[in-house]
Amino acid sequence: MNYDMKTANNTGKSARQNILVEKSFAMAVRMVKLQRHLVKEKAEYTVSKQLVRSGTNPGAMIREAQNAESDSDFVHKLGIAQKETDETLYWLELLHAADLLNEIEFLSLHKDVEEVLKLLRSVIISKKTNMLQVKTINTQAPKNNS
Repeated sequence: MNYDMKTANNTGKSARQNILVEKSFAMAVRMVKLQRHLVKEKAEYTVSKQLVRSGTNPGAMIREAQNAESDSDFVHKLGIAQKETDETLYWLELLHAADLLNEIEFLSLHKDVEEVLKLLRSVIISKKTNMLQVKTINTQAPKNNS
């Protein structure tokens, strides 16, 4: 991929978060191409429009999360990305059930979207766990009265 992407070495972000940036971008590209195919080859406009909206949003939210103003803001933005990714699965399932995606196309797309969803959940859980640990340490630390 030839797009500009922050690396773990210069942002302090984990390798898993960088994989998430890369995979969510690839997912967005696939959704744009699928929408183009559905409109051109199948004359399907309504569901494909929903699919491209939900399928491109996670990448944008993940990019926004990289510039979050706080840990809570980071988790919130990734939470939105998680919801949109899950919605993308719904639209793919609907397209498959309506025979607008064959089994091979569906399984390939579903696998990629499911992978992004799992990565999102993992990063969110890790960040929330870390936030809780920091909060616990901060509340247990003795106060310096000097």
